[in-house]
Parts: sequence; structure tokens; C-alpha cells
Amino acid sequence: MPGRSGHFSRSPAIVEKADLNEVKTRPLLLTRDFGLVWSGQLISQIGDGVSKLALLWFVYAVTGSPLKTSVIGLLQTIPPIVLGPIIGVYVDRLPKKVLLITSDLLRALLIGLIPCLIPVESFTVSVLYILVFLHAIASAVFGPALTASIPTFVPKRQFTAANALLQGTTSLGIIFGPAMSGLGIAAYGSQEVLCLNAVTYVLSAACLMLVRFGKPAAITPSLATPPTMLQDLVEGFRYSVVIQPGLLLLTVTAALHTFGSGALTALFPVFARKMLGLGPVEVGYLWSALGIGLLLASIGLLWVTNWMVNDRLKLIVSTSVVSGAALCGLIWTIDPYLAGLLMGIVGCGLGAFTPIAWGMIQELAPSQMVGRVLGLYGTGAMTAAIGGISAFGWITEQQGPETGLLGIGGALLLSALVAARMSRTTIV
Repeated sequence: MPGRSGHFSRSPAIVEKADLNEVKTRPLLLTRDFGLVWSGQLISQIGDGVSKLALLWFVYAVTGSPLKTSVIGLLQTIPPIVLGPIIGVYVDRLPKKVLLITSDLLRALLIGLIPCLIPVESFTVSVLYILVFLHAIASAVFGPALTASIPTFVPKRQFTAANALLQGTTSLGIIFGPAMSGLGIAAYGSQEVLCLNAVTYVLSAACLMLVRFGKPAAITPSLATPPTMLQDLVEGFRYSVVIQPGLLLLTVTAALHTFGSGALTALFPVFARKMLGLGPVEVGYLWSALGIGLLLASIGLLWVTNWMVNDRLKLIVSTSVVSGAALCGLIWTIDPYLAGLLMGIVGCGLGAFTPIAWGMIQELAPSQMVGRVLGLYGTGAMTAAIGGISAFGWITEQQGPETGLLGIGGALLLSALVAARMSRTTIV
């Protein structure tokens, strides 16, 4: 329940490691454990950015089919939607360090198998799809496990800052990954680029092996026998909807936000080409501008990590409004430089949402239930993203890119209204 200060209270089951760190004043990146996690994520995120283009390039080169190439994106999206709640149960049950290291090593193996199997005659696109799907499952486990593990080596007052710094590694991957991938494909080929990504996962796992994860306080079981998976799922759903309805409002806000932002990510090349008449190089520059905006937002959130919860919600409101307004501004500009500035502003606005939302979940949910709450949150957000891509794809095709972009801006403004409602509500 929230206290007088506006902060969410957490369960007494607090990690000893986090309590010890609470008294430290060093910046997060100067602490041993978080520095190792951040370094490993920076390496693997840049590797991910490199391999995404290489994988799509390889599939298109082999099949010559845009439809078969688009299946890759679909396979990467299904696991977090379908398996998110189940993954959340296992994130709560199993040691997070083991989950993280195992996920990284499995991803290294699966992505590394692709270039190794290419010379084999039995290797087909169907086999590639299976490897990509299994890789997506491992990634779907890694994300919630990493977010749920932050309270084990980061003090409570720095949750938002930690989430922001980790989001910064994703931004750097967006900025540098595609450019490095293009150079690597041109110089060596897509197979070698995929091998490089496998190495980055191994390096990330090596960093995680050195991290000292705190141990949660012992939890007295309420049942004579361990609960079943279904019971755990029901408990997580009940907590998120009944006991802490604020989490449901947060998930609804996230769904509205990703309904718009997911569509923007998928359809932006269409908007840039039809509205601004830009080629692939210029579109790449605009995409980098979005990544720079995300990075600047991540850095800026370091100064708000100690804000009251309501103040952080108000920040989500203002940044969502700014993003929506900047997207609407793109409709009336034909100057690519001004478009780049607006995309940077959009990136700044979008970059504030996720670290703040994750920080609220980490503060509000008991330590033994963070994984399940994150699983339900992620399923809602990803489902909405798919819905937004489909809806705005149809709108853009039928009514034109201006109408589609205006609708995406409207979705972000609607998420701001819901966040504003949350900031005025007592969450129990």
C-alpha cells in the first residue's frame, strides 16, 4: 500500500544485499555487480542489433520472399505473448542467476547453430524458423528474469535509474548495431555476423557469472504442498487485478502506449518513404535519431529515480503528450532535418515509459511475485503492440500514412490520459 510520501510499499521479504547497498552513495555503474550486468547487456544488445539485420538479410537472400522474411518477426513476438505468464511463474520459482546465464548460453548456441548448419544439405528455412523460435523463447525468459533480479543487487531508491541504464544499452544497440551489421555483411557475409552475436551472448553470461545476487528472505509457505503452476498463475493474476488494482491500470496504460509505439516501430519506414520521400540511408538516419532520443531519456531518468510515484506518473503523462505531439508534427513537415529532430523528441518521450513502469512493479510487487506480475504486464503490452501494428497497418493502407501517424499520436495521448488518472488515484 502507498505511504504518506506517495511511494508504494513492498513486502517485508527484502533482499539483504539491497539493504546493504542502500547506504552506499556510489553511482550504479561504479558498483561491481551492476557494472557487470550493464557491461554484459551492452555487449549482447549491440550483438542483437547486429544480428537482427543479418538474420533478415540472410532469410531474404535465401528465399527471395518478403512474406517468409516477415515470419521471422512473428516468431520472435509469439513467445512473450503466449508464454509470458508461464515464464513469470518460473522466474519467481527458480534462481534468477541460473535462469539468466542459461538463457544467454542457449541463445549463443541457437544463434551460433545457424551459420554452422547452413552448409548442411538438410538445412531448410523451416529448420531456421525452429531455431529462431527457440531463440525467442530464451530471450522471453531472459527479459523478465533480468528485470525481476534488479532488486537483488540494486537498492530500492535506484530501481528507476537501474532500469533506465539497462534501457540505455538497448538504445546503443539501436544506434550502433544496424550500422555495424551492414559493414559486417558487406565485408564478411551474414553468417559471420551471426557468429559474432553468439560470442556476445557468451560474454554476457561470463559477466553474469561474476555478479553476486542477493538471496531473498525466507518465505513461509502457506500450503502443506507446493502450489501448482495454475495456482501460481491465479495468485499472480489475483494480486495484479484485485489486491493491487494499480498494477492493472499500469498494464492498461502500457498496452495503450505499446499499441501506438509498436505500430510506429513497424511502420516508420512506410511513413518516411511515402510522406518524406526518403531512401533507405535517410530512413536509417531517422531511426538513429529515435535511438539517440531513447538514450537521452535513459540518461535523464537517472535524476528522477528518487521522485515520488505520483511525480513519476506525471512525467509519463508529459512525455507521452510530447511524443504524441511530435508525431503529429511529422505530418506537416517535409524537411528531413526537422523530421530527424522530431524523431529525437519522440524517442525522448517513448524512452521514459518503460523504466518508470518497471520500477513501479519492482517497488509494488512482493519479491516472490515480481516475475508473474512482469509476465502478465509483458503479455498485455506485447498483445497490444501486435494489435496496433495490424490496426494502423490497415489504416495506413486504406486512409494514407498521415491518418495512420495521426492515429498513433492519438494512442500515445490516450495513454497519457490514463496515466494522469492513475496519478490522481490512491492505489491500494
